[in-house]
Amino acid sequence: MFEFELPDLGEGVAEGEVLEWHVAVGDAVTEDQVLAEVETDKAAVDVPSPVNGVVRELHAEVGDIVATGDVLVTIEEDGDADAAASEAVEADESEATASADGETPGGRVFAAPSVRRLAREEGVDIATVEGSGPGGRITEADVEAAASESEDSGPTSVVSRVDEDEDKDEGDGPTSVVSRVSDDEQEESEDEGTAVKSAVRKVSTAESTVTERRERTLATPATRRLARELDVDIDVVPTDQTRDGEPYVDAAAVRAYAESEAESVSDEAVREVAETVVSEMRSIAEASGSGAAVDATEGDHREPYRGVRRAIGEQMARSRREVPHATHHDKVAVPGLVEARERLRPLAEERGVRLTYTPFLLKCVAAALDDHPILATQLDTDAEEIVYKGDRNVGVATATDHGLVVPVVDDVDQKGLLQLATELTDLVERARSRDIAREEMQGGTFTVTNFGAIGGEYADPVINVPETAILGVGQLKERPVAEDGEVVAKPTLTLSLAIDHRVIDGADAAAFVNTLKEYLADPTRLLLD
Repeated sequence: MFEFELPDLGEGVAEGEVLEWHVAVGDAVTEDQVLAEVETDKAAVDVPSPVNGVVRELHAEVGDIVATGDVLVTIEEDGDADAAASEAVEADESEATASADGETPGGRVFAAPSVRRLAREEGVDIATVEGSGPGGRITEADVEAAASESEDSGPTSVVSRVDEDEDKDEGDGPTSVVSRVSDDEQEESEDEGTAVKSAVRKVSTAESTVTERRERTLATPATRRLARELDVDIDVVPTDQTRDGEPYVDAAAVRAYAESEAESVSDEAVREVAETVVSEMRSIAEASGSGAAVDATEGDHREPYRGVRRAIGEQMARSRREVPHATHHDKVAVPGLVEARERLRPLAEERGVRLTYTPFLLKCVAAALDDHPILATQLDTDAEEIVYKGDRNVGVATATDHGLVVPVVDDVDQKGLLQLATELTDLVERARSRDIAREEMQGGTFTVTNFGAIGGEYADPVINVPETAILGVGQLKERPVAEDGEVVAKPTLTLSLAIDHRVIDGADAAAFVNTLKEYLADPTRLLLD
């Protein structure tokens, strides 16, 4: 059976999501036939089969995340059954199943994709390699042995593909398949200002299972490249293999050493790294003055940083720390909004309700959220899911003597202006008197902050996590507006929409604001829904 692992899908891609399977268990597949479509954080790609055979097991379902190197599908290759049977008969009968050159009677070479890739890197014709695996299967060791023999046979037998920095310093010439590793090639320059990196290297050195470092080691270019990728010093990898009397290290030894080093780091070494990191962070903080004690002089006074003020600070710090903010600014002329409020205000007062612009604003926001639901979302980072909220619960940021609080008006889309105005007045008054329940400040799907009530035009509001957007509204006043080629004064509102750029794109933000502007400019549009 051939265990097909998810291959490297591109630089920096460590995993992919299975979007669609193009085969099922029992299907016959041919080499290069598309098995599945997998989506990475960069693109959706087709994953082809590296062999001919029959699908025996799918190791992931649609929607599953598969890491690079994990088994994706098991394929029974053509000839697998014959190869298994040949192991049960006498040696003279097995010769009929697999020839001495590693090929089947039909001329097929048994080798995994990784082995074929290694052969290409080493410049080895895999059809000429004798397979030592079951049924004549060719292994990495077979390819490496063939590459070594080709080197010994003469400089023109095989040409190795080496990196530019390797072939410049290689003393044996460009045709050598096993190159000598110098100290300069293995040592990486440290960033002098990064104590953490230095500490990690100390741990690696201190915990190394090798007591001596060789001055010279022979290895193929592919093995040397693997060692660099795994951050392994090839001169300390244990080996009992030799080539021309020199220590020789293969890829398997490098992988085994890297795994053993990862498991052998002691608690003491981890503590050493942690202490170094903390010490470095403290040094940086002291140098910048961050977190340092503040001296109070005569005339200054102190008050405790705790309670609501501290909770607000921690929430804002979390938002700025975790959320990549992006802010979209715009302006809208709202003569229709002003007219509607002036017409309805006397009617509201007759019923004992003070009608401000905020209930209009909340209704317009709720309608715009219906048109652009991506703005009414929350990001569940643990489940790696975006949650689209069905409720239109809008928080209203309110300045109080004890800090900024955000009471939430539930189901804005289902309530009339008078009911919204009544509920909002009650919530704000109780928030300012600290008589509001914690539950009444939770469950919001979107937040509005009206800094224009104090004065101001544009701002960069901080998102109320776990929400993904917040709207800041500037002062309502007359501003110059171009109309029919003339500049006229009209009542306008300024808008500042901050979004979580992990979830919401700039185009989504602009589209939401454009829709909101239409409702604010003419609130009677709300009657159409």
